[in-house]
Amino acid sequence: MKDLKGKVAVVTGGASGIGRAMADRFAAEGMKVVLADIEPDALASAESEMKAASAEVASRVTDVSKSEDVEELARFTVDTFGGVHVVCNNAGVGGVSWEQTVQDWEWLLGVNLWGVIHGIRAFVPRMIDQDEESHIVNTASGAGLHTRPWLAMYCASKHAVVALSESLHHELALMGTKTKVSVLCPAVVNTRIGESERNRPAALGNEAEEGNPAQMQAMEQAFRAMLAGGLAPEAVADAVLDAIRGERFYVITHEETKATVQTRMEDIVAGRNPTLQPIV
Repeated sequence: MKDLKGKVAVVTGGASGIGRAMADRFAAEGMKVVLADIEPDALASAESEMKAASAEVASRVTDVSKSEDVEELARFTVDTFGGVHVVCNNAGVGGVSWEQTVQDWEWLLGVNLWGVIHGIRAFVPRMIDQDEESHIVNTASGAGLHTRPWLAMYCASKHAVVALSESLHHELALMGTKTKVSVLCPAVVNTRIGESERNRPAALGNEAEEGNPAQMQAMEQAFRAMLAGGLAPEAVADAVLDAIRGERFYVITHEETKATVQTRMEDIVAGRNPTLQPIV
C-alpha cells in the first residue's frame, strides 16, 4: 500500500504502547483509525487525545480473546468508516513467572494467540471481498524467532503468531488477493507489558502465589526496568508503516535479534543443543 490517506486502520491494544504509537502514526498519514482495547478509561483518553489532534478516530472496548468481541469490532469498523484496509492485531500480555498455572496459559494464549486468530477470521474475509489494497500486521516478538528461559509461555505464543502469519502470507499470495501480511517482531520496547496483570480477567486469576515473594518482586522490578530502557514505541510504529508501504513481511526492530535468529538456525541445521543467548 502506497497511498494511505483516507484509508481505514484498526489497532487492537490501541490505547497505549506500540498500539497507540501505530494509531498516531496512521492518523498522521491521514488514515481513519479505529482503536480497540480492553481498558475503557485508557481507550476513552486515547480517543479524546487523538480527536483533539484532529484525527478521525473511533473506539470500541474489545477483549480480543473473545471471538464475538472481535467480530463486533469488525462490524463496528465497517459500519463506522465503510471499510477496512489495515488491521494491526497488536494486543498482547506477558510477564515472568517460575511456575505457570492453567489459568496463566489460558489468559496469555487467549490474548497473544487467539486474539490474532480472531482478528484474522473477522477481518480477512471482509478485506478480500473489498478487493482493494489492504494489509494485516500481526504483532509477535523477537521471542517468536528465538527462545528465552523463564519466558516459555510468551515464546510459545509468539512463535505460533509467526507461523500463523507466514502461512497466511502464502495463502493470500497463492489466492491472488490484494491483502498483504507483516509480522512485527520487536525486542525490548518501552511499554507497560510488564504490568499486564492489571487486565487479567478475574475468572483466570490465580490463588495466592507460593514461593519467595521477595524474589518474584525483584524479578518483576528488573523486568520493568529493562522495558523502561527499551526502544520508543514511536520507532516501532515507523517501522510498521515502512513495512506496509514496502509490502515487507518481517518487521524486525532490533539488529541484535537477527544475530540470535542466525545462531538458532545454525544450531538447528548443525543438530546442536540450543545456545543460551543474552536477552535482546
